[in-house]
Amino acid sequence: MTDSLLEVVETGSNDARFLIALDIDGTVLLEDESLSPGAADAVSAAVEAGHIVTIATGRSWLSTRKVVEWLGISPELIVTANGATIMARDESAPEGYVRDVVETFDATEVLTQLEKHLPEANFLVELGDGTRLYNNFVDDWDLSAPNAHHVDVDEMKGREVTRVVVVSDEHAGDDFAVFVESMGLQQVSYAVGWSAWLDIAPQGIDKSTALEQVRERLGMDPRRVIVIGDGRNDIQMLDWARAGGGEGVVMGQAIDEVRVHGTRVTSTVHEGGVAAALEALGVTAR
Repeated sequence: MTDSLLEVVETGSNDARFLIALDIDGTVLLEDESLSPGAADAVSAAVEAGHIVTIATGRSWLSTRKVVEWLGISPELIVTANGATIMARDESAPEGYVRDVVETFDATEVLTQLEKHLPEANFLVELGDGTRLYNNFVDDWDLSAPNAHHVDVDEMKGREVTRVVVVSDEHAGDDFAVFVESMGLQQVSYAVGWSAWLDIAPQGIDKSTALEQVRERLGMDPRRVIVIGDGRNDIQMLDWARAGGGEGVVMGQAIDEVRVHGTRVTSTVHEGGVAAALEALGVTAR
């Protein structure tokens, strides 16, 4: 596609908006949870120009909500838990959003298998109502909230969950990806992060499946979609955007395994990659 999508997309309608879906970690946020340079201003400019900016993240709603506030956006629909949960705006709700779509699976089999291969790992499951159960404290899990409970792994079994998160201190990055692949996990979808981080979702569920629901419900043409991400759990949504004729933007620090799925690569998160991409695509023009 040319540098500006605004110059080339013809939808046959008067809707000039774009649906822009942003990953959080490594895309909107740096490691210290500060915003990528220029991200907030670029998002604000895109919204003021009439575009829809939303989030598509592996995070829970609890840790997503604050990022939505930092960006100053209030989209109708937000994708969390790697596509297992879609939050819908509801002004009458205490947090302004309600769980509109929740996909779950029985965690028993996968937890049993993971325990066998990773007996020293840290496990967390998230229930459909947002309650989180964990066996060991991990800083990145933000477990200070009242809906997080310390339990034994056996107490996580037999429950319907939106996701299972596994952190193994004994593994790192690509080695962990190879190790997880060798387990042959069945009946689930999963993605391995940069570190020894594994996210497991219901089978057939990922960011792209949820974003397709969002796109359809908002009545957006697939060619008027822009997604921006950096990790392995963004691969499906990058493919989805590209297949529909939209833009799949990959952050500059992404590994080659992710880069090949995008339509273009922007600068790194530290260099303000989101802001640079939105400007290059012409969606921040007022």
